Amino acid sequence: MKRLVQLIFLGILFISTSAMAQLQGQDSTRRVITTAVPFLTITPDARAGAMGDAGVATSADANSVHWNPAKLAFIDTDIGFSLSYTPWLGKIINDMSIAYLSGYYKLSKEEAVAISMKYFDLGEIFFTDDQGGELGDFNPRELAIDATYSRKLSQNLGIGITGRYIHSNLTGSFSSGGVEARPGQSVSADLAVYYNKDISIGGSNSNLALGANISNIGSKLTYSDDENRDFIPTNLRIGSALTTDLDPYNKITFALDLNKLMVPSPTLDSTQNEKSLLSGMFGSFTDAEDGLSEELQEITLSIGAEYWYNNTFAVRVGYFLEAEDKGNRKYLTAGVGFRYQKFGVDFAYLVPQEQEHPLAETLRFSLFFNFDKSEQEEESVTD
Repeated sequence: MKRLVQLIFLGILFISTSAMAQLQGQDSTRRVITTAVPFLTITPDARAGAMGDAGVATSADANSVHWNPAKLAFIDTDIGFSLSYTPWLGKIINDMSIAYLSGYYKLSKEEAVAISMKYFDLGEIFFTDDQGGELGDFNPRELAIDATYSRKLSQNLGIGITGRYIHSNLTGSFSSGGVEARPGQSVSADLAVYYNKDISIGGSNSNLALGANISNIGSKLTYSDDENRDFIPTNLRIGSALTTDLDPYNKITFALDLNKLMVPSPTLDSTQNEKSLLSGMFGSFTDAEDGLSEELQEITLSIGAEYWYNNTFAVRVGYFLEAEDKGNRKYLTAGVGFRYQKFGVDFAYLVPQEQEHPLAETLRFSLFFNFDKSEQEEESVTD
């Protein structure tokens, strides 16, 4: 039963990380970085999902908690929230999905707080023992709850911090042979910075934004005992976004994000999980067995563009690129958005380059509700 629980866990983990690694044609020479609770890194919203998963420096919205909490202090409405839904891996599983709920509140011109929840439903699984005996059904699920504080330090610079509780229940109460399977739990934090400045390009008004976010800095997670603990997906995301007003009704944004998991690279002796949190984080830039060339392969690239007409209708495209030996995700994305007064809706569609890829036909939907900014007469550091 111990082996069965391990195999079930590994199987579920493999399914939930198939967005991060190929399901087909993967050979032993590939060294894909795996962690516990990989759902934390999956894009939750349709706007960034349509822009190739780029979002660390784009304009702030209710989903900034995931991408860069430092952006929230720059949002121009007092209160808002967003609800996103993604049927996940629909090509191979019909009951797996990701839901994301996020809301924010501006305390003042320079401060904002937010809460969010990400829920990953892995669908119903039928359990059997090592003799084929029926144990019953169980619905594995994972959950993350966030609380965020964001503040402007100046008119152009902001910082943000997020605290996160993580709960992962993959096997329920199916335990035997002295091995007590249990839900995994952890806590983590995000640290982020955001900078933007108005500039002029060819006589057009533009805005250049830069962002960085280290997310999921937290303790290891276990599903059995303290001797079997795995890193959670601590991730460094840096990027930029350039927005240009073409005329009073048309504007366009180009965004670029780079991602690097700050966890140990895979090794032949499988000792990466023996490292501590800090040694794993800081050593993740120099521990690849093939040196610098492999370290560079561990960086993923997200490129996106967004066009707005009269701040009402948006068209988005993007591209995501990952090295072949590190998961080989390569896909185009596209989507549209609509805003009317306090209401908004976004839609995204993913097109992988590989035929019959499990990510094919991935759809994302997001709803927005924003309330107009009230008059605030107090002065702040930005005045």
